Amino acid sequence: MINRPESQPTRRLACEACGTEFGCNLSGPCWCNNEAFRMPMPVEGGDCLCPDCLRKRAKQRAGAA
Repeated sequence: MINRPESQPTRRLACEACGTEFGCNLSGPCWCNNEAFRMPMPVEGGDCLCPDCLRKRAKQRAGAA
């Protein structure tokens, strides 16, 4: 997680994988910070995944390891 100024509003995002809308709290801890796994931050030009797609991607990576 990146510490951001408290004046930042919650971002509304569309999941890069499925298009589902979700929120990212720029003023505090993001929901993904509470997950049991850690994924690399999106690469340049990419963006975050929704909770369901992030969990699916983590399971895929765990199975490939």
